Formats: sequence, structure tokens, C-alpha cells
Amino acid sequence: MAQHRFVVCINNDSYPASLELRKLYEAIMDDAAEQRGQVRVVDESGEDYLYPKALFAPVEVPTRTQKLLLQAA
Repeated sequence: MAQHRFVVCINNDSYPASLELRKLYEAIMDDAAEQRGQVRVVDESGEDYLYPKALFAPVEVPTRTQKLLLQAA
């Protein structure tokens, strides 16, 4: 299983149509984005986009829960 990361939105002031406050999102590994202070997130459109890293907080999700979340997507 590929490494998956999850983040929770802690600020959606600039992106209210794309991000829901306090919602859990899948973050996709993107080293270039990370170096620029951004994170690639699968947002409300179902597509992945770059957002400022400061809008999210990392969340530790157990492997079993990760599998369930990814199946539900």
C-alpha cells in the first residue's frame, strides 16, 4: 500500500468554495510543492490542487482507518 498522508483544514478564508473548515483531506506527496511551502490536497472538486501549507494541520491516521477512508473516496 502506498504511503498516504492526511491533513485537516484549519483555515479556509481564502478558499471557502474549495475547502471545508475542520474537514479531513488526503495529501499527495509533492516534494517540489513542499519546498515552496505548499501541500497538494484532493479538495472538494475531487481533483488535487496546491494550497498553502499553513491552511492545514497534519493528522496521524491508523492504517486500518486509512484503508477505509480511501475505499470510501
